[in-house]
Amino acid sequence: MNTIPDNTLTLFDLSGKTALITGSSQGIGYTLAEGLARAGATLVLNGRDETKLNAAAKQLASIEGATVHTLAFDVTDHSACADAVNGFETVHGAIDILVNNAGMQHRTPLEDFDPVMFDKLLQTNVASVFNVGQAVARHMIKRGAGKMINIASIQTALARPGIAPYTATKGAVANLTKGMATDWAQHGLQVNAIAPGYFDTLLNAALVADEDFTAWISKRTPTGRWGDLPELVGACIFLSSNASSFVNGHTLFVDGGMSACL
Repeated sequence: MNTIPDNTLTLFDLSGKTALITGSSQGIGYTLAEGLARAGATLVLNGRDETKLNAAAKQLASIEGATVHTLAFDVTDHSACADAVNGFETVHGAIDILVNNAGMQHRTPLEDFDPVMFDKLLQTNVASVFNVGQAVARHMIKRGAGKMINIASIQTALARPGIAPYTATKGAVANLTKGMATDWAQHGLQVNAIAPGYFDTLLNAALVADEDFTAWISKRTPTGRWGDLPELVGACIFLSSNASSFVNGHTLFVDGGMSACL
């Protein structure tokens, strides 16, 4: 039976754990990687652009005590995911935490949406979660333990014009999260999702600069502003740590209250 430690902060300590974060050379993935490192985790950064990946690794390695690896592979390639994960585990040891962050957006009215882009969204936002998740889970199952966090979106619950296919993919991420938890909880895995609201990122720079859109965000969000990327870190550490040992199949909205109100 679990007991409460004398220092409850140790529930959130990730020392000795190794975390693979996909799409972590910039944006949300980079921020989550930094947060996990500061909680004690060894990092495995992933991306397709090795130059950007190495630059991110160099920055994160400057954190005191941080150990940072890079693992360049295409998350939409099932075989490449398995080969990369299997190779890392053989050489470096267990991946204890997986953050499925890689994703993309494409904005076009639905009646004009290119089917090629629709398929690309499905592969990047949904198939990648399956590809990397399955590869990592096969090792976690053998060990009887593991943490997975899939990055969903406010669009998991709500839609806006021009991004219907993206909305569909993020709904799928939430349901795939439930399915993963349903299949793998019996093996000691906890699989959950984080659904960010509107955050001030490089990918959202045009929207942030749009005064009308930012005004809409301020009125539509109870908190009254865009989110700042570090505000996602606490949720990620919680779901990566022993503090969430009985949390499974859950999607945690970090959205300033947007999904809670009309």
